[in-house]
Amino acid sequence: MAKTIAPLLPSTTELLHRLGDRLRLARLRRRLTAKQVAKRAGMAPMTLRSLERGGAGVTMGAYLAVMQVLGIEKDMDLLAAADSVGRELQDAQLPVRIAPPLPSNFPLPALPTKLRKTAQRKNTPSAPIKKQRKSSMNVGWIEKGGFTSGQSLLDLINPRLPSASPSKKKP
Repeated sequence: MAKTIAPLLPSTTELLHRLGDRLRLARLRRRLTAKQVAKRAGMAPMTLRSLERGGAGVTMGAYLAVMQVLGIEKDMDLLAAADSVGRELQDAQLPVRIAPPLPSNFPLPALPTKLRKTAQRKNTPSAPIKKQRKSSMNVGWIEKGGFTSGQSLLDLINPRLPSASPSKKKP
């Protein structure tokens, strides 16, 4: 009885074809016949043929059995190891933590006096965040909307270079 499988996208089908090709090449490099590999993997030669062609109906266990016969089963551990999309989604849901200020009697490590005073000032409760934002927005290179122009950023990076603003040349 044939099982129905979900249709795959063309790009996914291409990935399966390439995996089958790589498994076939690995078999040929080891000078093993299809019949030998199929027997060692415990499958019919027809299943191995379908697997090497990237058949979507072949089970993951069959792929692993062939990889085990070829000695490359450890490569399976690399699949989905770097889940960048999942990590981004997870990081987006993490709460933003703001550390509470240190108590005034908190023992600070042995720092020079100047640094110790600076650390104490930074850890004391200060003005609300909205007020701090307004005061930091009074920086000259930030424009009214809270953004800056590329030229202003360039001037910050290389203050010695003259601005490339359009000016009229005098003869």
